[in-house]
Amino acid sequence: MKTLKITVLAAAILAASSVSQVATAEGSVSSNVGYVSEYHFRGIQQTSSGSASVGLDYGNGGFYVGTWAADVADGLEIDVYAGYGFEFDSGLALSAGLTTYQYTGDFDSAYNEINLNAGFGMFSLEYSVGTQDGDDDLEIVEADYTFTGISIESNGFSGTVGLWGDEFDGEYFEVAYGTEIGGFDVGVGVIFSGSDLDDDEAMYFSFSKSFDL
Repeated sequence: MKTLKITVLAAAILAASSVSQVATAEGSVSSNVGYVSEYHFRGIQQTSSGSASVGLDYGNGGFYVGTWAADVADGLEIDVYAGYGFEFDSGLALSAGLTTYQYTGDFDSAYNEINLNAGFGMFSLEYSVGTQDGDDDLEIVEADYTFTGISIESNGFSGTVGLWGDEFDGEYFEVAYGTEIGGFDVGVGVIFSGSDLDDDEAMYFSFSKSFDL
């Protein structure tokens, strides 16, 4: 997976460069801030208390690039991503991208992924293949993994089934409801994680706000 790591990190550098130059490029720029009472990612608990986040995105046609950061249990999670998406006249939407997840402190080592997504109507499918960097200080051995997520959404209600594979194991189920109140996106959800993940159930609430720049 060394090639994947180099490719994703190169995309991260390109993403950071692109975001810094959006003022002179055509397209749209937006930012977002948010808060969640308990941060979970793909069924894995990242914080047992509240987590604040901030993001910056640039889009031009089907091309997108952005960065997002949130506080986790011990430090910060900093994500950088880029990709391209398009939609057919039939309503079928497809996208492909690269994402790197970096961490400060001693929370975790880095993850680098290739992301493929498809959507049609209320249904969406995510498939990602990635590698977790090894870290001798954290006693983490480099590992390859896959993630498959299947979601359905209608009238603010959503449900997701997520499955980890390869050298990672685990599954989770999440149900949520989101709406807009006073210009803020507000949501509440419940996550049921399998025994290979947190083996627990958790309820959370969230709110966020996006701004066009």
